[in-house]
Amino acid sequence: MDVQIALDGPAGTLLVSGTGLPVVELVRAAGTPADEHTPIGTRKAALLTLTVDGAPAVVRPSRGRLLRRSYRVDVHTGGLRYRLVPCSHGESRLSRDGRRIGTLSSSGDGRVTDEWDAGPGTVPTPLDLAVGTALAAAFGTGAAPWWETLGDIVAELIAP
Repeated sequence: MDVQIALDGPAGTLLVSGTGLPVVELVRAAGTPADEHTPIGTRKAALLTLTVDGAPAVVRPSRGRLLRRSYRVDVHTGGLRYRLVPCSHGESRLSRDGRRIGTLSSSGDGRVTDEWDAGPGTVPTPLDLAVGTALAAAFGTGAAPWWETLGDIVAELIAP
């Protein structure tokens, strides 16, 4: 499917659209400063508004700390639960209602690469594609393992 991604991190806007796809729009609250580590500019749910095909949806990004799981992002829309959670340095796994449906990667530059699981019951719908792409573009994908992050912190503490 043809997917268009319009990400403006400094302005805090993301629009995902395409032929046959529901439009997904994520907006950071006007006037809020952008955090430099998150493409959309924040991981604070209170500062984000998500709509899927014009209907309000719930987005809950976690804080993003030591563990990969702390970088997860949850979305509830149309009776479905989506979760994007890092599974390697550069990739994150997308699940719908607890079932893995694909792996996405994005370095935060507004481009997303996807690989969809082909097992029974895991064929991605247009909604899966639109929501997954929006989450990957807005929050980036991947994270270092906890032991590597902890090692970096220790190295910074003991460095002269």
